[in-house]
Amino acid sequence: MTTEKTTETEPDFLTREDGTRIAYHHTPGKASGVIFCGGFMSDMTGTKALALEAACRRTGRGYTRFDYRGHGRSDGAFESGTIGLWAEDAIAVLDQVTQGPQVVVGSSMGGWIMLLLARDRPERMAGLVGIAPAPDFVLRMWDGFSDQIKATLQREGVYRAPSEYSEEPYAITMNLIEEGKKHLVLQQPLSVDYPVRILHGMADPDVPWRQSLQIVERLHGDDIVVTFSKTGDHRLSEPEDIARLIHTVETLAEGRA
Repeated sequence: MTTEKTTETEPDFLTREDGTRIAYHHTPGKASGVIFCGGFMSDMTGTKALALEAACRRTGRGYTRFDYRGHGRSDGAFESGTIGLWAEDAIAVLDQVTQGPQVVVGSSMGGWIMLLLARDRPERMAGLVGIAPAPDFVLRMWDGFSDQIKATLQREGVYRAPSEYSEEPYAITMNLIEEGKKHLVLQQPLSVDYPVRILHGMADPDVPWRQSLQIVERLHGDDIVVTFSKTGDHRLSEPEDIARLIHTVETLAEGRA
């Protein structure tokens, strides 16, 4: 793998073994660093990713945000992506772009990627912060599909689901669902000897807030705290949500959990 520099205003690119270029922005700084894992069909220019970057710059802390393949500025077609490939992209960025202990922040699907990083690189973890984390979401997705949608997926291999977050429909592939089942994380315990914080809105229409309690049940550790916002939605991007996120991440990064 190689890294390629473009300009100061453009992202850098990490080239994977298959030639796919993963776009990222990395701000060097003090440890523990922070790495942001975005959600399904999201990119690294979202409100939370940029707010955390600005906060880390103010304190001189290392920070990294990136796009999975098929997302944002990275190479690849979204429909060809899978949980396994996106997790490999995240691990490559963790291994080759960041240094030292990291607080991993995972938003929605990024919460699944976050837990896969914690499982595969436990020695690099300084803490986890999940924002409406959605591990194993392919199971809930499949169970929620009508018989007609399931038949479309089995016949055509793809279902284009409308989304309130994007003008473009979400391309849900049968491969995404079947491959995702190979990376489930809520079927067995996961040991965490570092702090874990979960932020979840109880008005979240996409990821039930009770799932965060299921995550806590699977995590084996002594410093795990869940914070629920009664009126919070899935994005948790309101000013008070962003302030809570920044405070939570900075507290963990400073070792003041």
